[in-house]
Amino acid sequence: MKISKQSRRDAKALFNTCRVQGVLDDARVRTAVTQLIALKPRGFEGTLDRLKRLVKLDLDRRSALIESATALSESTQQDVKARLEKLHGAGLQYTFQVNAALVGGLRIRVGSDIYDGSVAGRLQALETTL
Repeated sequence: MKISKQSRRDAKALFNTCRVQGVLDDARVRTAVTQLIALKPRGFEGTLDRLKRLVKLDLDRRSALIESATALSESTQQDVKARLEKLHGAGLQYTFQVNAALVGGLRIRVGSDIYDGSVAGRLQALETTL
């Protein structure tokens, strides 16, 4: 379905009103969607589709996957969290996983950003250069 420019603007405005100090508020999103469905203005389906896309992108941008070869200590986890909050701001959702294939180091994915400091990543980069 093609979304009109007005629906895109409306969705962006709704999305911005659902943010509190730069972080998306679930209750505000639910309220905005409920009110939009109740009012049913012209092109509201397109507005809902675009709002859904914006929310999904924001959730992806606010989730961090931290992979390590071995389990990280609590102090190391707190250090990684603090550094990521400096780069990406507050409100990140963290997931820590153990991935033995990394051999050593960390691989961090925040949204579409990937920070690969693993031994496996370095070996792969070396392989591509040779």
